[in-house]
Order: sequence, then structure tokens, then C-alpha cells
Amino acid sequence: MPLPSLGRRGNTRNDLKPVSPGRHRNGPAKEDEGAAEDHELTSYLAALAPESAPESTGTGKRFGEAQVYQLRMNLVASAQLRDLAQERGTSPQALARDWVLERLSWEAQAASSERRQFADHDGIADTDQHFFGKSLS
Repeated sequence: MPLPSLGRRGNTRNDLKPVSPGRHRNGPAKEDEGAAEDHELTSYLAALAPESAPESTGTGKRFGEAQVYQLRMNLVASAQLRDLAQERGTSPQALARDWVLERLSWEAQAASSERRQFADHDGIADTDQHFFGKSLS
């Protein structure tokens, strides 16, 4: 008596038919019945939801108009950041964010004062440098 083939080649079928859903406890009729809108639940959830929600952390991609950046650090720097954050009672992420924002503010102030220092109403650069015996032109 020949044994049936158990390999993939012998099990290929081209006459596949869709499986009928059959009779189940949770058939389409039951699901439609359960999907009927619960007005009390809907109004409760609507009351909990904020009126406008531009801030979302569900995907991690948006929080208002902010953008997410990742910061890769070596182990020593990461440990140092963690220790400093713990000493200051904050998270390493918050401490790094505050430092970056502080530095950006500092850079903007420095650039602004530099523009004021070099821009003169006459169009001549005021560099606070003194040249003795040389002409600037």
C-alpha cells in the first residue's frame, strides 16, 4: 500500500474554495447587535476627550508643533547625564532637553549681539579692533 506524500509538492491544490463562516455564537448578527451604539458611553467618552487635541504622544511623532530627536551617547556620557539628572531631581531626557534649549537661546543672543556689534548705520564694521599705522581700506 503506497503512503501518502507529506511534502509540500503533494499538498498543492488549485481548487481551493472560500471557507464558509458556518454557524458561530458570535456570527454577524450577534456582532451587529453588540455594535449598537451605547449613547451613555459615547457621551461619557466625549466629555473626557479634550475639545482640541493638537498634542499627541500616541505615535511619538508629534507633540503640538514639536519634533522628536534622538540622542546617541557613549556609556560614560550617558551615565554622567543620568547621575546629574538624579542629583537635580529630574529625568535625563528633561535635563538634556533643557540644556539644548538653553544653548539655542544662548546662541541666538550671541548671534544677535554680534550682528548689532558689526552692523553700523554707516555700513562700517565696528569690530572694537584698533589698527595703528594701517588703513582699513
